Amino acid sequence: MDKHPVANYIADARKFGVSSDRIIKALTDAGWQTHQILEIILEHLPAAQAVEVSADNVISVRGITKAYGKLKALDNISLSVRQGSVTALLGPNGAGKTTLVRILATLQTADSGTALVAGLDVVKDAQALRSVIGLAGQYAAVDETLTGRENLEMVGRLYHLSKKDAKARSSELLQQFELEEAADRPAKNYSGGMRKRLDLAASLIIRPKILFLDEPTTGLDPPGRFTLWQVIRNLVENGTTVLLTTQYMEEADQLAHYIFVIDHGHIIAGGIADELKRQVGGDVLELHLANREDADKAAAVVRQFGTETPHADSTTGVVTLPTTGGASILVDVVRQLDSAGLKLADIILRRPSLDDVFMKLTGHEAI
Repeated sequence: MDKHPVANYIADARKFGVSSDRIIKALTDAGWQTHQILEIILEHLPAAQAVEVSADNVISVRGITKAYGKLKALDNISLSVRQGSVTALLGPNGAGKTTLVRILATLQTADSGTALVAGLDVVKDAQALRSVIGLAGQYAAVDETLTGRENLEMVGRLYHLSKKDAKARSSELLQQFELEEAADRPAKNYSGGMRKRLDLAASLIIRPKILFLDEPTTGLDPPGRFTLWQVIRNLVENGTTVLLTTQYMEEADQLAHYIFVIDHGHIIAGGIADELKRQVGGDVLELHLANREDADKAAAVVRQFGTETPHADSTTGVVTLPTTGGASILVDVVRQLDSAGLKLADIILRRPSLDDVFMKLTGHEAI
């Protein structure tokens, strides 16, 4: 396949040491839009010239460290993200998930280490990179005084789309996110779910190849979460790469092709959901005590049936215990609890969930 003229120009400019920012400026001055430039890079430049962009490595993080005073938010983090996939970052509050996303989105700088996104260095090529990525944070960043349509058109113009293109793209996104009926109402009258959808639509105004989502469904009711999940699936089917943080284990299970578990600034595990679940092993025995205050006593009674120390939650009255005994242990468990004078509201034997993985790896419950 013949190279695109723009690809030839980029390759020649790099040979003479021209920076990415200068290359992007020259091309945009010539009328090219930055998202078009990225598409040409991905399609026409060889891997060596595309600076590590490949089907297996569209985001590359190596040795990233970030500290706030004496607190290390990230400690020598390294990871890679495949193009056209959903990668989830799981971890408790303060684990470093949002800090990493902000560094990759050029909103913060790391103290050490390197990160490439779509072949662009997040520090050296920050200006060029901002023009080819999308970001939606925990809180919808919309102008409440503007209508939904005006919000999207404004973002489009900030990305240097023509007035005509900004209007057309806004109409397309309003339809895609089921906001047409509310398009000309002020955003201050939108529900929480509608604001989230509008914020996500704004992050897609330039059709970014890479989208960062920081806890995108926080605060949404179940129907709103399910709707947003389907939107994300549709984006990935059309080639978008998504890196998301989430506080919902179910969300990672539903969406992510690959999961990194982060705790205290370190990646402590990584893999597909089924691989992580296998780390728990066997089944999980789940006891619901009639009296929540009996959880610790019940944990001591059933410990003999598990492969690890049981976890007791006195606020919910639930005890969980990894076990390999199968259904045959249920009768013995009930007998032992009955002998100890502990009453059950329910008993369940199930396959491990990501919550169980999280508990095993971090020693505390998922947030």
